[in-house]
Amino acid sequence: MEIASSVLTGLLIVLPILLIRYLLTSLLNREAVKRAAFFPPTQGLENPAYWINIGTTLLLLVIPFFLTIKLTGFMGIAGIGLSLTALVLYGISIIHFARPDASGINRSGLYTVSRNPMYVAFFLYFLGACMLTRSWLLLAVLLIFQGSVHFMILAEERWCRETFGEPFINYLHKVRRYV
Repeated sequence: MEIASSVLTGLLIVLPILLIRYLLTSLLNREAVKRAAFFPPTQGLENPAYWINIGTTLLLLVIPFFLTIKLTGFMGIAGIGLSLTALVLYGISIIHFARPDASGINRSGLYTVSRNPMYVAFFLYFLGACMLTRSWLLLAVLLIFQGSVHFMILAEERWCRETFGEPFINYLHKVRRYV
C-alpha cells in the first residue's frame, strides 16, 4: 500500500518530530526550548559541521514532502516500527531534557544510557522514514547530517566541561556518548 500524496507523507514524517521537539518541550519547560536551540561556540572542523548540520536539518524536513510512504513488505513494517519506537524515545528524552538536575546537567532517564538520546532518537526516526519512503536521497542526507552531529556533540561536550566542570566530567566517564 502506498500513501499517494507526497504532501501527506511530508506532514506524517515531519509534524510528529516537530511537535515533540517544540510543543512538548515548551509545555514542560520554556527554558528547555532555549537550551534545545542553543549551539555552543564551535572551532576547527566544528565550524563547517555547524553549517552542514543546519543545511541537512532543513533538507531532512523538506525532502519528505517530495516522497511517498510505502507500507508494504519488510521495509514498510520495519520503518513503521522503528519510527514509532524512535518517537517514543525522542519524547522520553525530551521529558528528561526539560528536567535537568540541580547542577543543570541531564543525568536521569535515557541520559543514564546515552549522553545524547535526543540525537540518537532523531537519527533512528529518520532512518525509519528512509525505510518507509525507500529514499536513498533521504538516507544520504541523514548520514551527512549524522556526521555533522558528531562534531556538534564534540562542541557541546567541550562547552559542558567548561560550564559544569567536574560533575560533567564524572558523567562523561560514566555514560557513553551515543549508546
